[in-house]
Amino acid sequence: MSDIIHLLPDSVANQIAAGEVIQRPASVVKELVENAVDAGAGEVHVLVTDAGKTCIQVIDNGKGMSETDARLSFERHATSKIREASDLFALRTMGFRGEALASIAAVAEVELKTRMADEELGTRIVIAGSKLESQDVISCPQGSNFSIKNLFFNIPARRKFLKANSTELSNILAEFERIALVHPDVSFYLYSNDTELFNLPAGSLRQRILAVFGKKMNQQLLSVDVDTTMIKISGYVSKPDTARKKGAHQYFFVNGRYMRHPYFHKAVMDAYEQLIPVGDQISYFIYLDVDPANIDVNIHPTKTEIKFENEQPIWQILSAAVKEALGKFNAVPSIDFDTEGMPEIPAFNQQRSIEPPKVHYDTSFNPFKTPSSSYGGDTYSRQKVDWEGLYDGLEKATKTGIPVPPDEPSEEEVDFKLGDEVQASSALPSGQLYSEHGSMEKGTQHLQFKGRYILTSVKSGLMLIDQHRAHVRVLFERYMTQIHQKQGMAQGVLFPEIVQFPPSEATILEDIMDDFSAVGFELTYLGGGSYAINGIPSGIEGLNPVELVRSMVHTAIEKGSDVKEEIQTILALTLSKAAAIVYGQVLSSEEMSNLVDSLFACPTPNYTPDGKTVLATIKEEDLEKLFSR
Repeated sequence: MSDIIHLLPDSVANQIAAGEVIQRPASVVKELVENAVDAGAGEVHVLVTDAGKTCIQVIDNGKGMSETDARLSFERHATSKIREASDLFALRTMGFRGEALASIAAVAEVELKTRMADEELGTRIVIAGSKLESQDVISCPQGSNFSIKNLFFNIPARRKFLKANSTELSNILAEFERIALVHPDVSFYLYSNDTELFNLPAGSLRQRILAVFGKKMNQQLLSVDVDTTMIKISGYVSKPDTARKKGAHQYFFVNGRYMRHPYFHKAVMDAYEQLIPVGDQISYFIYLDVDPANIDVNIHPTKTEIKFENEQPIWQILSAAVKEALGKFNAVPSIDFDTEGMPEIPAFNQQRSIEPPKVHYDTSFNPFKTPSSSYGGDTYSRQKVDWEGLYDGLEKATKTGIPVPPDEPSEEEVDFKLGDEVQASSALPSGQLYSEHGSMEKGTQHLQFKGRYILTSVKSGLMLIDQHRAHVRVLFERYMTQIHQKQGMAQGVLFPEIVQFPPSEATILEDIMDDFSAVGFELTYLGGGSYAINGIPSGIEGLNPVELVRSMVHTAIEKGSDVKEEIQTILALTLSKAAAIVYGQVLSSEEMSNLVDSLFACPTPNYTPDGKTVLATIKEEDLEKLFSR
């Protein structure tokens, strides 16, 4: 029997390894910019064409590489960061494994121009698919200039699965933001198809945050600063009143490296307990500085997951630090002891005799006596009430047969009605409606139960309809029709509101701007990531248009949809959920009838667009079983 195990060729092995490190154009930008920072660059320029699919160019003014180093840098596991295994636990640099350039060269056409400061000439290297094509001596500026063209040219399957340009560009900008936030002392510039998207000069951390996410955040940030023997924590958290459902900017950095850490995220949110609504999120920029020997950054190919040796103590320190920041800046409600108007407490004097306080009261006051007709007199008497006279009319009415008005409802009955447990109404004839649950006959009455469900009778039994979900289903169909027909009715606003997005989110908004217009939004670009909301869809008056637009954009980003139809569905669903009637809203008989009619006019009335149950039926035989005894 022949041997079946053999070593893979280097080109194939490099492509397999590249799949772990280089997943999309954003991965290339991340690796090259991190290398530029490690090289001591003061300026880094990033230029992308067609969201990085055609070309990615990263230029820095770092220390550059010699001719030998430039060639070795493309070899697998060739690195200047570590010499032995123990160095893995003393890392302060972004990259260290020597996989980035080898992985990029395995799946793209790479050109490198580099020169060191003490050399007159530099080196130019061209590699495609891990194969060296040329190496020359050239004249070039100090630093490194990487040009990555035709990413995944030799792996068509991988290139086919790249997303739309707007999505890939958004991912590039997100990675770029993470690196820029952790290195405010470095100037960063980013261009997409010759259009400048980022111009971030060197400055303080607060200036960098405002440059990336907008100057409006300046009033939202609270400083966090604590230094212990175990860990140093610095950065900013946002005020509780800026909490939102979606789109919060949440960043953790450890030793200058971006990371995801759900456990530490809970520590931050724990400090906001009882301060923000359940489910809301706040923005934070937390920087952790720990001994590299106490963490392991080598547990994930992209180095975004980091293992800590002392997670629980750090959790407690982090939560306490955020609570301190909230308390220091009066973000937490506190008792204000106002001294104005308070009695003055005299100093103690031993020679002064102590006298008990005297209480003055009116000995003639009696709350159980009513004053006589003379209000100024001292004589009080209880007024006589003729109770028998109140029932004279009742006896006469009973004898003559005149109907007596109903008594006032008792206290229990009033509470029952105010609680809106069950509201009965005679609905207008709703026509003959059909569903898989049975048909609804003409003249059917609708009942509202606890401001949440609509109860109605069908031939098969009793149908319960969730009023909010039913309205979501109805509105979704309406908005989808408007999008397809581009007939959205816009309601002009008297005072336009401004919504601002960072470049990574503004890119997605520009891609779906036509769909926003189709449902009735009128947005005008003001520059710098700011948009003016001049019109909103009719029927959503009372909603916050800024939060609504932001929520729709963030939902589109989270779904990562590239197909136009999917993006339109996301917009229509988000708008429908925001505009639908809420639980607890009292509906009239006509409103319930119209909602039921509209629901059963939908193609799929049984479920919401995201698959939640709208209605359910209790069969008649099941009801009879309840009363069988």
